[in-house]
Amino acid sequence: MSHIPTRYTPTRYTPTRYTPTRYTLTRHTPLRRRSTRRLTAPLTAGLLTVGALTALPATQAHAAGSVVKVTGSQGDWQLTVDGRPYTVKGLTWGPSPADADRYMPDLASMGVNTIRTWGTDASSRPLLDSAAAHGVKVIAGFWLQPGGGPGSGGCVNYLTDTAYKDQMLAEFPRWVQEYKDHPGVLMWNVGNESVLGLQNCYSGDELERQRDAYTTFVNDVTKKIHAVDPNHPVTSTDAWVGAWPYYKKNAPDLDLYAVNSYDAVCDVRSAWEQGGYTKPYIVTESGPAGEWEVPDDANGVPREPTDQAKARGYTDAWNCVTGHRGVALGATLFHYGTEYDFGGIWFNLLPAGQKRLSYYAVKRAYGGDTSRDNTPPVVSGFGVEGDAGQVQAGKDLVLTVRAADPDGDPIAYEVLANSNYIDQSKQLTPLPVTDLGGGRLKVTAPDRPGVWKLYVKATDGKGNVGVETLSARVVPPAVDGTNVALGRPATASSFQPSYGDCPCTAANAVDGNPDTRWASDWSDPQWLQVDLGTRTTFRHVQLHWEASYAKAYTVQASDDGQNWRTVSTVTDGNGGVDTLDVTGTGRYVRVNGTARGTGYGYSLYEFGVYS
Repeated sequence: MSHIPTRYTPTRYTPTRYTPTRYTLTRHTPLRRRSTRRLTAPLTAGLLTVGALTALPATQAHAAGSVVKVTGSQGDWQLTVDGRPYTVKGLTWGPSPADADRYMPDLASMGVNTIRTWGTDASSRPLLDSAAAHGVKVIAGFWLQPGGGPGSGGCVNYLTDTAYKDQMLAEFPRWVQEYKDHPGVLMWNVGNESVLGLQNCYSGDELERQRDAYTTFVNDVTKKIHAVDPNHPVTSTDAWVGAWPYYKKNAPDLDLYAVNSYDAVCDVRSAWEQGGYTKPYIVTESGPAGEWEVPDDANGVPREPTDQAKARGYTDAWNCVTGHRGVALGATLFHYGTEYDFGGIWFNLLPAGQKRLSYYAVKRAYGGDTSRDNTPPVVSGFGVEGDAGQVQAGKDLVLTVRAADPDGDPIAYEVLANSNYIDQSKQLTPLPVTDLGGGRLKVTAPDRPGVWKLYVKATDGKGNVGVETLSARVVPPAVDGTNVALGRPATASSFQPSYGDCPCTAANAVDGNPDTRWASDWSDPQWLQVDLGTRTTFRHVQLHWEASYAKAYTVQASDDGQNWRTVSTVTDGNGGVDTLDVTGTGRYVRVNGTARGTGYGYSLYEFGVYS
C-alpha cells in the first residue's frame, strides 16, 4: 500500500490518504512487476510537508523516553523496551493526530500496544502524548519520495539531487531531536515503498543505480538519526521483500527491516531464510488480500474478499508473524481508519466508525477481552437478480442479501454505489432502497454505463456493520425500434484530433461501439448530426454521454441539413444515458449542445435514433 504525505494532501493509495494527510493506497506487487491498479482510502498520520517545512515548536517538558533495543543474535532476536521483551502488536494509524484521545482508549482495549505513522512533524505531538498516556507506542515515520509504490509522491534523482537529500538529512533529525525523549516513541521508520516506487520513475540499469542510491541514502539518514538518538531503533519499509537485498548491501546501519505484505505475508519467512539476511524484521502493513492480489470477476474487476475472508486474513497474518519466532518482532496491521470510501471499505477496521468482523479478529489476535462484545451482522450472500453483466441504466434493480446477526439484533440495510472502475472516484453514493422482504432490496441502477461496485451494509444498531460488495456492468437501457443512425454518415461542428484516446470523430458516436466516442472542442455551442439517408420518422433518441456531458441541449430534425426543427429540449442534463421519447421526422437529426456540464467539451459514446 502506499502513503504519500501530501505534501500533504492525502492519499494513501495519491499520497494523500488529511490535512495533513491523505494517502493513496496503491497496489502492492513484487519489485519485478509494475503496479497498475489503485485503491484509495484516505489515511492519516501527522505527515511532513516536503518543501514547506514546518517550524519547530518550542521544546516542551515531558517524561524521559524509553530505551528501545534490538537484542540477541542471529535468528534469536527480540525487541526490548527498558530491558523488557516487547512484541509489536499494532495497527497503522488513520485518524487525525488531533483526534488521538478519542480513539486511543479503543485501541488499548483491543490489546494494541503500537501504532505506525508515515510522517512526523509538529502535528505529531498530540498523537504521541495520547499514545503514551494510554500505554501505546508509536513507530514514527519519515516520508521519502517516491513513496507509495506507484511513485505518486514524485520522482527524485537520488544520484544527483543533493538539494533534496540535504533537506531531508537536516529535517528528519530535527524531529528526532524534538521527540527522542518522548515516552510515546518506539522507533523511527525511514521511507515507505520507494524501492518499488522508483520503477515508475526509471528503468533498466538506471533503475538499479537509483535503487542503490536510495537505499544508500536511507543509510545516511539512519546514521544521522542514530547520532541524535541512540536509544531508539531505525528501520525502513518497502513493499514485499524485493527491497531487502538493496538494504542488505547498502544500509548496514538499519537496526531491523520492515515490510508491507498482505496476502503474501506468510511467505515472508521463507524469503527471509532464503535471502541469508542477518537482521530481524517487523511487518508494517498486512491484512486481507489487496486489490492487486485477487482474481478479476466476470465484469473484469478485482473480486473483493468477503468480510469473513478479510477477518481470516488478519488472523492468518498475525499467526504467520508470530510463527517466525526470534526474527519477526511483530506487526502493525492495516488499518485503524474510519475513512468511508472505496479503500476504506476494503481495508478499514471501522469505516465511518462502525466495527467490522475484522476489528474483532484483530482484537482476539492481540488478546483483547471480547467476552462482552456485541458483534457485527454476518453477510453470507449478496447478489443481483438477473444478469449482473447487463444491468440497464436507470432502471429498477433487485439485489439479494443473506445476513444474520450472532446476537439476534435486528438488521437494517443500506446500499451504496461506487464508480472507481469508471472514473477512479473513491466516493460511495447511497442509493434509496425499498426492502421487498425475504432478503430482496430494490434500488434504481446508476444511469451511467460502465462497471460499478455495489455495496450492501448490514448494521445492528450497536455500532457494528457487515459489508459485502459485488460488481455490476451498467449498460444503456434497451430501446424499442431500430437504430436508424447506426453506421450512417455523421458530421460535427468540431472534433478532437488527438488527446488521450482520440481522434474522437463524429463517426465514433454512431458506430455501435460503446468504447469509442465523439469529443468536441471545449467551447459552446457544439453540435453532432447524422444523415439517415432518407426522410425518416423516429420516436426515440438515446444519448450515451461520456464524463463530458451536456447540461443543456436540443434534439433537432431537418430535411435539408440547413433548416432545423426542435423536437426535444433538455436544460437539466446530468450525463449518463438520456433516453428521450420524441416525435420527429427528417433526413438529418442532430444534438445541439448549448451548455456544457464540465469545463471540457461535449463527448458522446453513442447517438442512437430509433424508428
